[in-house]
Amino acid sequence: MASLWVGQRGTVRDYPGFSPSVDAEAIRKAIRGIGTDEKTLINVLTERSQAQRQLIVKEYQAAYGKELKDDLKGDLSGNFEHVMVALVTPPAVFDAKQLKKSMKGTGTNEDALIEILTTRTGRQMKEISQAYYTVYKKSLGDDISSETSGDFRKALLTLADGRRDESLKVDEHLAKKDAQILYNAGENRWGTDEDKFTEILCLRSFPHLKLTFDEYKNISQKNIEDSIKGELSGHFEDLLLAIVHCARNMPAFLATRLHQALKGAGTDEFTLNRIMVSRSEIDLLDIRAEFKKHYGYSLCSAIKSDTSGNYEITLLKICGGDD
Repeated sequence: MASLWVGQRGTVRDYPGFSPSVDAEAIRKAIRGIGTDEKTLINVLTERSQAQRQLIVKEYQAAYGKELKDDLKGDLSGNFEHVMVALVTPPAVFDAKQLKKSMKGTGTNEDALIEILTTRTGRQMKEISQAYYTVYKKSLGDDISSETSGDFRKALLTLADGRRDESLKVDEHLAKKDAQILYNAGENRWGTDEDKFTEILCLRSFPHLKLTFDEYKNISQKNIEDSIKGELSGHFEDLLLAIVHCARNMPAFLATRLHQALKGAGTDEFTLNRIMVSRSEIDLLDIRAEFKKHYGYSLCSAIKSDTSGNYEITLLKICGGDD
């Protein structure tokens, strides 16, 4: 089901003349030799599509009786290891592991939970939930329930269910109705009816929400973002604002996330790796364009100034060019 994870605006494409056995052998040599041949590893893995990498993984296992990811883990280290292992992990499994890491240990990484659950399609979420159960023998919903609370939990669980409408058709009448419901649930009453916000923002299609937000502005003379900021708070507010941002322009939302990961004292490699790898075949070209538009410099140059060594080389290959 690779098609669920492939869009029109990626930087990584199928490699022409692909041979899993040739690639598996090249990788084996690169790992087995005296000193690792990182250049070969990087070139092979960043220049193959996700579907092709999975065929290399199969071939590697068949030919050498070993898991490619285990050999990479044994041979590489640090951020370079993390991004290379990410490249050979099936997308749904990768997202499942990212969700688990976001909830593991002390403190929950709410921003990562929000980012993953707001940017994946319903069909992707269903695959991620299956992968999560396969890997951890626990349901994603149970883990979200035990790590979060209140309206934030309720909204995350609705998103994790993967029930967002994905049709591109928009019903103007329904958009007007939804806008009125949101207005009545917030600005137009004493206290806020959070469930109405969750229901509409977590289940309606993004094109529908875009129109609903326009209608909302007509009714209330306010942007929906301003109403959410005024009416709600905490992680629930953050989540709803992320949904609004995604509905309006998902690549711009992800460009903002990358900018946050790359600015300041330390680099947030967890976020950087996730977005670069998971969007490389979907919309990374658009994310790059939005990044340049909003910040005045390219994603490529931000990666160059913030990372180094083989890790930098790998990310730049995935990035696919300067803007």
